[in-house]
Amino acid sequence: MTPADLEFANRLADAAGSVIRPLFRGDAKGDWEAETKEDSSAVTEADRGAEAVMRKMIEEERPGDGIIGEEYGRTNEGAGRQWVLDPIDGTQSFVAGRAIFGTLIALMQDGWPVLGIIDQPVQRERWAGRVGETTTLNGHAVKTRACRAVEGMSMATTSPHCFSADEADAWLNVVTNAYPKKPWPIYGGDCYNYALLASGHIDLVMESGLKLHDYAALVPVVEGAGGMMSDWQGNPLDADSDGSVIALGDPARLEDVLAAMGSSEMPANVREASDTSILPSSGGFSFPLGDD
Repeated sequence: MTPADLEFANRLADAAGSVIRPLFRGDAKGDWEAETKEDSSAVTEADRGAEAVMRKMIEEERPGDGIIGEEYGRTNEGAGRQWVLDPIDGTQSFVAGRAIFGTLIALMQDGWPVLGIIDQPVQRERWAGRVGETTTLNGHAVKTRACRAVEGMSMATTSPHCFSADEADAWLNVVTNAYPKKPWPIYGGDCYNYALLASGHIDLVMESGLKLHDYAALVPVVEGAGGMMSDWQGNPLDADSDGSVIALGDPARLEDVLAAMGSSEMPANVREASDTSILPSSGGFSFPLGDD
C-alpha cells in the first residue's frame, strides 16, 4: 500500500459521489425505483451506477488488482490486492431520503483490510483510514473516546431485527449494562455509526450477518482513530470473518463487552438482562425497563 493508493481511493469516492448525489431523494420525482434483491435487500440505479464507475476506474488504472463489489461480484480473485466496494451501504436509508448512508471503499492485502474510506456524499463527509496512519475526516485527524466501563457507553446498531434470538440476547445484555435506568441505544445508521465512533461520538457498535463489503472499509477507519474492531469472539476481522462485528472506541473495554454479552464469566459490575421477551414474528425483542 502506498500514498498513491489513498489518492486513488479518494478519486473512487469522488466518482461514486458524482453518481449518487443527483439521484438522492429522486424517488419522489420518479427518477428511479428501488428494487428488492434475492437477499431481500434494496438496490437502486444509484447503487449500480456508483459501483460501475468505480469498477471501470480500477480496471483501467489498477488492472492487476482484484475487485469485490456488492452489486457486480468478483473479478481477478487470485490477486493479492483486492478493492472491496459497497457503493451505498444503507440503501434503505438512501431510499428513505436519510443522509446516513455511505460509500465504502477498502483495499485488502492478502485478506487483510489496509485502507478504508467511509464517504457520505450528500453531506460531503469523508473518513479515511490506512494502516499505520491516523484516521482523518475531510483531512483533519479524528480520535475515538475513552470509556471507564460499559455503563454509560453510547451504543448503536442498524436494526435489532437483524439479530437471531441468541444474538438479540447478547445485544440486550450489553444494552442493560450500558443503560441501567432505561435502554436507549441508537438504531439506524449502517456505516455512518462507525464513522461517528471514529470521531468520538459513539462508543460501541454491534452488528451481525455482515458481508465483507459491509465491514472491510470500516476496520482501518476505526482502528486508525484509536478504536478496535473484532468479531463477537474478540478475533480480528479479515476476509474470512463470520460477519459478526464489534466496533469499540476504547479497546480496553473489549473484555467487559464480551463479558456483558455472556461470552465469558461476568465480573461483579456486569449485570445480566432479565424480564426480556423475544418476538418470534420479527426476530427482535422488547426491552426491560429499569427504575426511573
